[in-house]
Amino acid sequence: MAGHEIPEPADRKQVADPLSDQQAAEETRHSCDPAFRHGVVVGFDGSMSSERALAYAIGMARRSGSGLIIVHVANRLPTTVWAGCEPPVFVDVPDHRTEVLGLELACADYLSEVPWVLVERGGDICHELEDVGREYSADAIVVGSTHGVVGRIFGSVAGRLARRAQRPVVVIP
Repeated sequence: MAGHEIPEPADRKQVADPLSDQQAAEETRHSCDPAFRHGVVVGFDGSMSSERALAYAIGMARRSGSGLIIVHVANRLPTTVWAGCEPPVFVDVPDHRTEVLGLELACADYLSEVPWVLVERGGDICHELEDVGREYSADAIVVGSTHGVVGRIFGSVAGRLARRAQRPVVVIP
């Protein structure tokens, strides 16, 4: 029956096994390749500033002997724009740009110097970069700076990330 649990007998003792609790916590976390643990996370969208951030992150990963986690975050748009609803409901917009970026990166000679992985996420860029950094226990997050009116009005990704991140953030101009 869905939603119904059979209660345990009152006379049965349940002893918590610390090992099984630790294993359960590990299973709930996203598993990642150990080669990328303590790597360098870089936000990448194909723009010139993200290209410069990627170049810096490659050098940083090479010098530290770690892997490179390249993160592309697809935007989420509020459905209120289309449906006129009151509550803030977000939808994931299909972003084929990740496939294109992945193919470009796979063909790039400059990435042959370090092991790398491309991670696609959807949502707020700052939140997703920090989440990926936490999942991989990254040593640093590298992002490019924003050069535009929108970044000045709403706050740049680099500035918001630097204020909230729990690990070093390197902003490349």
